[in-house]
Amino acid sequence: MERRDFLTLLAAGAGSMAPLGHAAWAATAPASQDTRRKLVVVMLRGAADGLNIVAPVADPDYVQARPTIALAAPGKDDGALDLDGYFGLHPALQPLMPLWRERKLAFVHACGSLDPTRSHFDAQDYMESATPGIKSTPDGWMNRLAAALPGTSTPTRTLSIGPVLPRILAGAAPAVNLASVASASKAGVLERPALASGFDRLYEGHPRYGKAYRDGREARREVMAAAEAQPAMQPMAEPNMQADLQATMPPAMQSGAQPGMQRNLQQEMLAANNGAPLPAGFPDDAARLATLMRSDPNIQLAFFALGGWDTHAGQGAGTGQLAGRLSPLALGLAQFARRLGPMFDDTVVVVMSEFGRTVRENGNRGTDHGHGNAMWVMGGGVAGGKVLGDWRGLSDGALHEGRDVPVTTDFRAVLAQVAEQHLRLDARQLAQVFPGLPAGARLALLG
Repeated sequence: MERRDFLTLLAAGAGSMAPLGHAAWAATAPASQDTRRKLVVVMLRGAADGLNIVAPVADPDYVQARPTIALAAPGKDDGALDLDGYFGLHPALQPLMPLWRERKLAFVHACGSLDPTRSHFDAQDYMESATPGIKSTPDGWMNRLAAALPGTSTPTRTLSIGPVLPRILAGAAPAVNLASVASASKAGVLERPALASGFDRLYEGHPRYGKAYRDGREARREVMAAAEAQPAMQPMAEPNMQADLQATMPPAMQSGAQPGMQRNLQQEMLAANNGAPLPAGFPDDAARLATLMRSDPNIQLAFFALGGWDTHAGQGAGTGQLAGRLSPLALGLAQFARRLGPMFDDTVVVVMSEFGRTVRENGNRGTDHGHGNAMWVMGGGVAGGKVLGDWRGLSDGALHEGRDVPVTTDFRAVLAQVAEQHLRLDARQLAQVFPGLPAGARLALLG
């Protein structure tokens, strides 16, 4: 049996938790000071529409370009939530407004990857490797970050919540993957005394697998103990993705008048998720992650991937498909911040998506693949209450290729500033985590 096969077997018995990486399962827990500062990254797969998330509602070009899907002005029915008199927040993100008012939430607009690709898969790869235009990068930037942080790695220091270990955590540093926090907290086969005893006899003293087994069992105990600290929550119902897409199609497409186009569009929108679930279960997972982090000080880096953001058809304005995605996302983020309590002061959450969407709506009352987007940054140390970045408006002359928000801030500049000012990486470490990072103006992002 190969070591990876053994770890797969262990994962099956331990609630889909497995250590990965060449140096997996280091035994010594780090000092609490080493892991005090936390980072959580949420990836919105499918290219979320930053123009309707942080909308320039005071710009007449915005309303003209989106006659049916532009957000209404603040104060109107389903209108945007006023941020600064020019930008407005999507009304489905109302749960985040207290964080905005407390200056713990900021947005960086016209932000993204400088690579011009409009492929979901290439763009997601570049954002997860942090090497735009280079497909041969073997590891993800969060894995390189984990390797650069001080202290000794432990099984639970870096984790992902999703169906598979993501590209962003691939690499030599150890990482744990959970199918979901809720399912990971359910009793698995190793909680059955007879089977656990058999596994103990088989592997505890094994010269090759004994250490991995013991550390895997310990990581499992950490997760179970932390999850039991809070009663189980009832997740929002997860919709059927295909039925959900069908319901958002324009009437002509729903009727079957264009079956080939409808089928191709549905397939593309499903594929853009890259296996990530819709956000409906995110509030439950986010709340349980907060519980785990409070119960286990070893957890320092965490990653979520959420799908359903490829809104080519039936996107909606203040209500509709996009609003249905944003609502559980906002609830989960607000709940996460609240449940962390004082630990939120030492935590930064970054929300990003592979690229933005076209300024003009299409004939299906949706939007197509674009370029610049809005990144979100929230946390106790964030200098929030601001929309940052070099915003140039939506006039024809200001658009990338005459159709998209340009990228005026490299997404790596945002991540590097978080790594430097929040996680205390020096210049040498930053160069390791973000190779080829171009020089650029610094944002007043962190206090």
